[in-house]
Amino acid sequence: MTIPRFLAGFDSASAMLRANAAFLRGEPFPALGESTALKPLVRATRMLPARLREKVFIGSGALETVSPRRMSRVDTEDISRWISEEYPQRHYPAVAIGSASGALTHLWTALGIPWLPQTFLIPVRQRVHPDDPAGAMIKAIEPGRALLRGNPDVQLHHMHDANQDRLMVRALTYFRIKRRTLGAGYERFLTERLAPGGTIVIAECTSTWGTTALGSRYVFQHGAIGGATEEEFHHGSERVAEYLERYGSPVRRWYGPEPDRTAPEAEWGFEPALRADIERFAREHGYRVRRLVFEQPESPSPLVADLYRWWYSQRGFPASRLYVESFIVMEPWWVLRTGSVPFWMTFNTEGSYRGLESYLEGHEPFDEILLTLFQNGVEAVGLPTVGEWRRLLAKARRSGRFAGLRAEDHPRDLAQYTLYDKALRKLPERRPMPEPLTLKKLDEFLAGADEYPGVRWVDGR
Repeated sequence: MTIPRFLAGFDSASAMLRANAAFLRGEPFPALGESTALKPLVRATRMLPARLREKVFIGSGALETVSPRRMSRVDTEDISRWISEEYPQRHYPAVAIGSASGALTHLWTALGIPWLPQTFLIPVRQRVHPDDPAGAMIKAIEPGRALLRGNPDVQLHHMHDANQDRLMVRALTYFRIKRRTLGAGYERFLTERLAPGGTIVIAECTSTWGTTALGSRYVFQHGAIGGATEEEFHHGSERVAEYLERYGSPVRRWYGPEPDRTAPEAEWGFEPALRADIERFAREHGYRVRRLVFEQPESPSPLVADLYRWWYSQRGFPASRLYVESFIVMEPWWVLRTGSVPFWMTFNTEGSYRGLESYLEGHEPFDEILLTLFQNGVEAVGLPTVGEWRRLLAKARRSGRFAGLRAEDHPRDLAQYTLYDKALRKLPERRPMPEPLTLKKLDEFLAGADEYPGVRWVDGR
């Protein structure tokens, strides 16, 4: 079954789900899960000038949009049916549900379990000026209400980010829906695939954002996690003014609706209403519940990297290569096949840079570092330079290099999306694929590990 027509394939949830499902099927995850037949065309974009590459990027997103007139016909249970087809039909000792995180994608694959996202992106076909968040909000109100009328078990977060998503928001509106209940499809999946007495792991990212209420289940979010801060989205700064001037904007700061409440961050934050429904379902069916609570989407990255290093040590071989992933540029299957340690960054912005820098400085050096950077076509606020990334690569004892990226084209090297896995595939080392980690082995690691800031495990009853 193909992805529902109204969902974005380039989103964190759908891409991470497909990467996870591909691994459980015993398959790699090339080209972000898209058709490999398109690889030559995408690589050919390196011959285009920068501005034309930007247009290609916008066009690729526009191809996935859905008409605002179709919002009343969207049925979110179609998502459950698609997910059921993605994952192999067998019993699992555990199932994860909740927030997206590339680091946790590697945890789920290590455990050999499926993950059911809470949040999905519906890209609505609407043209707006990226620097007019208030106009974008108003234009989307009626389509948003139509979507909610037909789907009473979800809430809608309209996210408008003129910084990292500057190119895309010209062509589409970001509708992110969050499940408030499991729904019939997710309940059926758990009943059929979760082994009797199994565990439901709830992934809860506590990241929040100031929003404007448009209804009881409808909020508008101006800005998003990335290079610019929430304060800068609402009140501007010198670097925002410089960024807007560089892109020829008629304004020097954004004037959006004032927030009147705090809500879970649109893409990453967890809506607690779902937890209550999961706990109700678990009680009724005799399942155990464990909660993994984390402050930011990349907060679990050091924990998962250390888990892999420990796991490789348990298996008797060194963990001397670090594979750094960014957003949806990931490859769980080849990471394990080559014995590489995964470290995931939310984006390629300052916060992620500091997180990777802190990890490298606080751990024994790696012999080799391979680094991917998400390519969104925008020289956004808070984007480190290529030289700064090279400084981190230089921390490798033997070799530090970009994985499939032509650095001089960053952040417009779309060809990296077809080449990031090649850096792993061409390595001569091959490790046998291990049996999945058990929850007992995970607990063994956690018992001997240090505390990880911003991450905590909570056992339910």
